[in-house]
Amino acid sequence: MSLAAQHLGREAEATAARFLRRKGYTILDRNLRVGRGELDIVARRGETLIFVEVKARRTGRYGGASHAVTARKERQLVQLAAQYLAEHHLEHHPCRFDVLLYHAAAPGAPILEHIEHAFEVSGDDLRW
Repeated sequence: MSLAAQHLGREAEATAARFLRRKGYTILDRNLRVGRGELDIVARRGETLIFVEVKARRTGRYGGASHAVTARKERQLVQLAAQYLAEHHLEHHPCRFDVLLYHAAAPGAPILEHIEHAFEVSGDDLRW
């Protein structure tokens, strides 16, 4: 990954965390290494834990947030979340998965697209 891409990713995640805080979320963890992967943002809103995948885009070439997370990435996020829940003894805690797209192509402020409940997961999938 190029330095420019790394910088864009860090900028996107910091902006996403500020955006979520303004919406009433509490940020619990950022860039958290879990096993062989990373959870971008783990947040809480009310009693619900939210695992947020942040995707940064400079162009619309790869589609919006609805195309940003593949089925393979969903499976990886579910596995990482299950491990996180187990390690923190939160296996029965309500949780969901969101995607936040940071679109930096436009001049001026970036455009953020937040998809809550981006994909569904059964309770059995979250067992570690």
